[in-house]
Amino acid sequence: MDEYRAQIDAAVDRTIDYLGSAEALASVDRDPYWPKWDSPWWRMTLLWEMGMAGRVPPAIVQRIVAALNNHYLHHFPTRPEQVPPGKDPHRDFMCHCGLGTMFQVLSGCGVDMDRECPWAREWFLKYQLPDGGLNCDEAAYTKVTPKSSMLSTLPPLEAILYYTTRPYTPAEEKFLDAGAQYLIDHKLYRSLKTGGVIHEEWLEICFPRYYQYDILRGLSFLVDWAEKRRKPIPRRAIEEPLGLMRAKTRGRQLCAERVGHAGITTLNAGGDGVWVKCDAETFELLDRVSMLGIANPWLTLSWNHVREVLGRGY
Repeated sequence: MDEYRAQIDAAVDRTIDYLGSAEALASVDRDPYWPKWDSPWWRMTLLWEMGMAGRVPPAIVQRIVAALNNHYLHHFPTRPEQVPPGKDPHRDFMCHCGLGTMFQVLSGCGVDMDRECPWAREWFLKYQLPDGGLNCDEAAYTKVTPKSSMLSTLPPLEAILYYTTRPYTPAEEKFLDAGAQYLIDHKLYRSLKTGGVIHEEWLEICFPRYYQYDILRGLSFLVDWAEKRRKPIPRRAIEEPLGLMRAKTRGRQLCAERVGHAGITTLNAGGDGVWVKCDAETFELLDRVSMLGIANPWLTLSWNHVREVLGRGY
C-alpha cells in the first residue's frame, strides 16, 4: 500500500506539472472541455475530487474561468430558435452537469464564482424541472411531463449546497429542497413508475465520479442537505441504500466497483483541426485512482461522513 500511495503521489505531481504547462493552456484554448478524459478540465476535476484543488496552478484556473465566460452560451437552448447561427451543438453549449461540476472545481480552487461567473448560479435555478431535478437532454424541456436525469441533477445541487458562503436565498432553498425531494421520491435509484432499479450500475460505487452517479453520491448529498437545511429524511428513502452500502464495507474500507469513465467516446481535433468522434483516452493518475479492488480513501471518507452525519441525527 505504501508503494501504491507513492505511485499516486508521483502521478499527482506529474498531473500538476502538466496543468502548469503551455500545452495545457493551449488545450483549453482549443476547447475547454474536450477531449475526454485527458484534457485539463478532467485533470483539474480529478484533483478536486481528491481534495487537492488548492494545488491546481492559478494560470490554468483563470483560463478555464475565461473559457466559461467567453466560449459558452450563458443559457441552455431548449428549442432550435434559441441556438445562435454557427454554433456547434456539441462544443459551444454547456450542460447542467458540466457547469455544476466546474462551478465546484473552480470554487475549490479559490475562485469566487458569483463574481467571476455570475450567470452560473442563476442557470441552475432557472432550469430546474417541476419534479425537482434537471436534464441535460434539451428535449426534456419541451415535453408535457418533463422528467429529470439523476446525472444532470446532482452537480448543480451540490454546487449550491456546498459552495454558497452566505445564507441561502429563498429561491436557493426552494431549489435545494425540491432537488432533495426528487432524490427522496426515487429512493436514490428507483423508478417512480415501476419501483424498479433505474440503472443497475448506480448500485456500484465508482471513483472518480466526474458527472457519474452512484448511491453513495446521492446519500452524501441527501444527508448534508438534511443537516444544513435542518430537514428530516424519511427512513424509507435511504433504508435500502444504507443496507447496500454497509454490505460493501470491507474492514472499514471501500473499494471502487466500476470504472465510471470506461467505454465512452469523445470528440478530438485531428491534425486538420476538424473535431471527430473517437475513443476517449485516460492519463496516469486517473488510471491509478480508479483501480478496482483496492481500498479507496476518498470513497471511504465519503461513507464515513455519511455515517457520522446520520449518527448526529442531522
